[in-house]
Amino acid sequence: MSLQSDQFLFDAESRVFDKEHRRKLAFNIHQYDKKVEEGKLQFEDFDTARQRASTLKWRVTENLDKYLIEFEANFIKRGGKVIWAQDGEEAMAEIIKIMKNANARTVVKSKSMTTEEIHVNTALEREGIESIETDLGEFIVQLRNEHPYHIVTPAMHLSKEDVAKTFHEKFNLPIKSTPKEITAFVRDRLRTKYQHADVGITGANFLIADTGGVAVTENEGNALMSVAFPKIHIAIAGIEKIIPSLTDLDLFWPLLATHGTGQNITVYNSITTGPRQAEESDGPVEMYVVLLDNGRTQLLAQQEQRQALSCIRCGACLNGCPIYKGVGGHAYGSTYSGPIGSVITPHYNGMKEFKHLSYASSLCGKCTDVCPVRIELHKLLLYNRRDSVDQHLSPGSERWVFSFWKSAMLNRTLLNMGGSRLKNFVLKNFFRKSWGDRRELPKMAPKSFNEMWRAMHK
Repeated sequence: MSLQSDQFLFDAESRVFDKEHRRKLAFNIHQYDKKVEEGKLQFEDFDTARQRASTLKWRVTENLDKYLIEFEANFIKRGGKVIWAQDGEEAMAEIIKIMKNANARTVVKSKSMTTEEIHVNTALEREGIESIETDLGEFIVQLRNEHPYHIVTPAMHLSKEDVAKTFHEKFNLPIKSTPKEITAFVRDRLRTKYQHADVGITGANFLIADTGGVAVTENEGNALMSVAFPKIHIAIAGIEKIIPSLTDLDLFWPLLATHGTGQNITVYNSITTGPRQAEESDGPVEMYVVLLDNGRTQLLAQQEQRQALSCIRCGACLNGCPIYKGVGGHAYGSTYSGPIGSVITPHYNGMKEFKHLSYASSLCGKCTDVCPVRIELHKLLLYNRRDSVDQHLSPGSERWVFSFWKSAMLNRTLLNMGGSRLKNFVLKNFFRKSWGDRRELPKMAPKSFNEMWRAMHK
């Protein structure tokens, strides 16, 4: 087993048996579930909308190179600059180069899982550059030196009392501060940060090929503020975020809002097509888009699993997953948690280190049922398991056991050999640890069904 696997088992167990943690998570997901059902009502034919979105994303995935080149050409036409990055290290080297050329000391950053993926804050901190999260949930977890707990809701694991305690410890706010008071404090604190920031960094919910636009959807306005004030805007996006046309947003924005937060549409939806033009009064003087690979082309090369690149990062599969509801987001030890994280992380960060995530599933299919673009996530988890076996990444002992088991299952004489006493001895002495301390080992019946059948029928 890998170190990541051991850590996952340790963290998962500690979270599953933490009743307070499960209470908070269950409450927050229950609120989400109610809102999603309301959001679905805006669709005349919900299943058709999902199928249309799935087909569009399939077309993009099958023609990814074409759409990326189209996006790049249209973005450059309006004065933007595109940076192609093979991995996080290359992306950060280019970003830091931009910072140094501008003598930048302060960055305001909107919520972006892609920036979490390449550890932007850590890299900038090493260069002595202050990077401030401006999304309220991201700001909270940054204060706590934690990673986002959820793709959409970074602080889902916290109650309002937990948040009040954090602000009391960090800023000496009253321990009984209400969410409204905390929000007002953060708004006031961040306003001056926006005004004096040298660079603004955002992610991208969608990259629009036919207009060269970067589409960002949000509820707080922090991304707009991160673009409006600084002279330099850097958008960091995975290469899979492409959609063919501006008109496709009439489908994807409502689907993302409904599955992400249960809204008909999010509060702020913006499209940026480059730096400030001559006739415009605000916006950045320079704009860059970093197109990040970081394992995506490796996933694209997998015929069965490539459909995972259709994900629009709504978080619905996390909220529906019984495993995520138990162990929570931090136990996964990766940027992307839940079913979608379990599918893509082995391809992004290494199958050997993260194959265990594909086994952290009940295979109930709930993730597939709720996915707005119809990704068959439970099947992709099985494909990952198959690949890990084909690559001989399982321990030698496990391969030996399955080889023996296969031989026994194909030979009735071997299967009956030794009777229940020998079989129970093997289970007790060789499978106790694998079975777990909190489960009672099964006991083999004195006679197998085959033996009883033979006795009954002579």
